[in-house]
Amino acid sequence: MRPANHLRNRIAFSRPILIGQMNRRTFLKTAIAFPSILQSDRQRLSMPGGIQCGDVTANAAVIWSRTERPARMIVEYASNDGFRDPRRAATTVAESSGYTGQIDIRGLRPGQTYFYRVHFEDLRDSRSKSISETGQFRTPPQNRRDVRILWTADMVGQGWGINSEFGGIPIYKTMGALDPDLFIHSGDQIYADNPLESEVKLDDGTIWKNLVTPAKSKVAETLDEFRGNFAYNLLDENVRRFNSRVPMVVQWDDHEVRNNWYPQQILDDPRYWIKEAALLAAHSKQAMFDYLPVRRTAAEPRRVYRSFSYGPAIDIFVLDQRSYRGPNGVNRETSRGPATAMMGTTQLEWLKKALARSRATWKLIASDMPLGLRVGDGMRDNNPAWEAWANGDGPALGRELELADLLSFVKKNRIPNLVWITADVHYAAAHHYDPSRAVFRDFDPFWEFVAGPMHAGTFGPNALDNTFGPEVRFHAVPPGMKPNRGPADGLQFFGVLDFDAKTGQLKVSLKNLAGATIHAVTLDPG
Repeated sequence: MRPANHLRNRIAFSRPILIGQMNRRTFLKTAIAFPSILQSDRQRLSMPGGIQCGDVTANAAVIWSRTERPARMIVEYASNDGFRDPRRAATTVAESSGYTGQIDIRGLRPGQTYFYRVHFEDLRDSRSKSISETGQFRTPPQNRRDVRILWTADMVGQGWGINSEFGGIPIYKTMGALDPDLFIHSGDQIYADNPLESEVKLDDGTIWKNLVTPAKSKVAETLDEFRGNFAYNLLDENVRRFNSRVPMVVQWDDHEVRNNWYPQQILDDPRYWIKEAALLAAHSKQAMFDYLPVRRTAAEPRRVYRSFSYGPAIDIFVLDQRSYRGPNGVNRETSRGPATAMMGTTQLEWLKKALARSRATWKLIASDMPLGLRVGDGMRDNNPAWEAWANGDGPALGRELELADLLSFVKKNRIPNLVWITADVHYAAAHHYDPSRAVFRDFDPFWEFVAGPMHAGTFGPNALDNTFGPEVRFHAVPPGMKPNRGPADGLQFFGVLDFDAKTGQLKVSLKNLAGATIHAVTLDPG
């Protein structure tokens, strides 16, 4: 069972001294000290983004925070909330990282709840320190136990920003109430191409009021502007509180850079001075790794695709369908090549080997893009162009060839219990894929669950592509829904994965902003 208690962020206040209890000596000492107290408060370092924990394994975790000038970031962590016999780690933060810092703490024990606290010390003035912020996380277990994982996507998109009258970004409060072991952010963590207006008039005549910062007043192009987009989300108290209590795994999609971008793209958009999508993407990826607790590897320090073992029950495979894709096009090629790449050969082979090695009961594939939904990207030579895998009904063509290769490999190697969790399309859905309904049939049946948006416009539903035989078992779009429904309408969605250690079953639930279950499926292990 998961621990029910949460460790609250704590700020230590000195005990107040009542005037009637003060003698002359106490008063004089207090009066003399008071100017230095004021000076200390002016010099105190701040932690404007709070703290975050991510990429947790059985024996390691990445801790993140940020301050506003060169400083030493110090993390203390212990297996008790009283911090008895704490361990300590430190790093230096500088302008080159936007004064953000990550510390990869090691030597942890599996299945253990850890408490951690973070503070900063000014490099130029050792007397200047920040107030500590405290959080917690739990490492994956060695033995089977119940596990709860949440996922969703799409944050501050289509003009819907932080509105204090709406409670900020309240879906984080809803998700936090479920006490998850892990949160997977499936992409579109920011909308770098969606500036905010201070006010948006709603259909009922009321006004949605956005908090607007300089970075959210134009499309992001520079490194600082991308950093400002990530920093914007951390202005919300719900986000900061959730991040301090729930470890995360993140991936990216298109709006971290620009809608439907691909590495070879040259922009035809007057809002941008920088026209090369690859350069914008480089700035965005650096900002993302600066502002999120993502583990870096020596071979490829900013690699997004990676895997995590969550005990004997669950392995998680996080994909990157942006960095290695070919150009968005008609997507009807009959053989694989650079134009058909979605994950790319290196990532595809990594995924095959990782799936074949996995001995977990359930294999969760976190895909930022849906598999069988048609996601368009305008026209090319009077033909529809495509953003995702799907390209219209028929045999496996274009990018679908890569997916067909993977699904055939899974069948041939008898790899059971794959579940795809996806996002991107701004509505929640459950899709079942079966070769008996498909054009391409060399695969075993599987499920795909779609979640989002978490705080963005709601759209959909998208049309299906019959290549891999998908069937809509549920979608959350009301009939005749107007596109770009805002958060105030309540059509914001996230998914919950509950593993039952006694039965081995995986229950998948789709929930709305209020936390109500709108659809659920219980899957039996094969």
